[in-house]
Amino acid sequence: MASVRKLERHQARTAYLFITPTMLLFLVFTVIPVIMALYLSFTNYDVLSRKDWVGFDNYRRLLDDQLLWVTFKNVFLYAVIFVPFNIIISLALGILMNRAWRGVKLFRTLNYLPTLTSSVAAATVWIWLLHPEFGLVNGLLSYMGITGPAWVAQTETAMLSIIMVTLWQSVGSNMIIYLAGLQGVPDYLYESARLDGATKVDCFRFITWPQLRPTTFLVSTLSIIGALQLFDQAFVLTQGGPANVTKTPVYLIYQQGFNQLQMGYASAQAFVLAIAILIFSIINMRITKAEESVI
Repeated sequence: MASVRKLERHQARTAYLFITPTMLLFLVFTVIPVIMALYLSFTNYDVLSRKDWVGFDNYRRLLDDQLLWVTFKNVFLYAVIFVPFNIIISLALGILMNRAWRGVKLFRTLNYLPTLTSSVAAATVWIWLLHPEFGLVNGLLSYMGITGPAWVAQTETAMLSIIMVTLWQSVGSNMIIYLAGLQGVPDYLYESARLDGATKVDCFRFITWPQLRPTTFLVSTLSIIGALQLFDQAFVLTQGGPANVTKTPVYLIYQQGFNQLQMGYASAQAFVLAIAILIFSIINMRITKAEESVI
């Protein structure tokens, strides 16, 4: 017994030794910055002067900041369109790529490649693709006799442009997630269903979709968090315009912190955003659990 306990202690020390570097990096680059940001949110720190404690003044100021609530409305509208389309397209691609047909590995790779592209680089390319006069998108529309809009310059299409770019870049990674989920569905379930006369629609409705609910929860949660953290595409494509219709909470935090140097107020905005992400994630989790209990 003594030798067993000695071996267990040795294994525990070895395990702690291996995880210590990672924990130190997490402490230095995550925990400490979060604590510092929390402290700054209670000050009027503006980089150029000393930090004065102002208590909850920054948070009270948030309640009257109409632009902040406009940015939350923008990402809400973005999420309402982006999340369902992201799930539907990713699932459809996952089902298509789960079949054994010639060239499927190549198509999986091609669909995943946009995910590996820098979001800034991708958005820069899409600026040219969506150019009202020389862009490929409007060029294709003109062949069909349709006059294309100024995609990123009009209030009606600016957010739609961002949604198209983010969908193009995100469906590849979510396709891989769905593909992994599909490959985890036991084949005998489909075989038994076919013996009972089930159609492909029945198989999807009663086997595939219920089995993929945990996967869908993951994809929807990541999509919602990504929507609330939207920044790169809005920054490169539209700079938050026109008329603030594509300005997001993260973009506003960037402007307050780095353009106007109001680090204290920007930190307060960041914590409000973090709370919003937590709330939406919990709501999504509760809805998913409620649906699973019904099933």
